[in-house]
Amino acid sequence: MQDTAVTTILNAAHAEAQRLGVKVCISILDAAAWPVAFLRMEGTILGAIDVANKKARTAALFQMDSADFAKIGHPDGGAYTLENTNGGMTSFGGGLVLRAADGTLLGAIGVSGASTEDDIAIARVGAATLLA
Repeated sequence: MQDTAVTTILNAAHAEAQRLGVKVCISILDAAAWPVAFLRMEGTILGAIDVANKKARTAALFQMDSADFAKIGHPDGGAYTLENTNGGMTSFGGGLVLRAADGTLLGAIGVSGASTEDDIAIARVGAATLLA
C-alpha cells in the first residue's frame, strides 16, 4: 500500500470518528499483517490499542472482516478458539479487509474504542477511500 493511500485511509477514519464524537484507535496493516500506520485519539482508553491492532490483524490474516470471523470463531462455530492462534485475534466487528479496486488484498484496518457499530462505520469510511 502506498503511503498516500495509507494517509488518506487514516485521515478519513479519523475524521469520521471526530464527526461521530467518539475517541478511537485506528490501526492499518499491510497484506502481511505488519503495521503501517496507527493513531490513538487523545483520551481513548488504553485497552483499545491492542484491540484495534488485533481487529486489523484478524482481517489481514484471514482475509475477512473481523465481524465475519466471529461467525466461525464462536463456541458453536466451526473454528471455535481460532482467535487464540497467530498471536491472538479478535472475533467482533471493527476490522475490515482493505482491497484494491481489482480485489487485490492490500491489508486491513482495525478500529476500537467506540461501540462495535461505530468502530465498523469508522473503518468503512477509511476503507471506502480506496474505491474513490
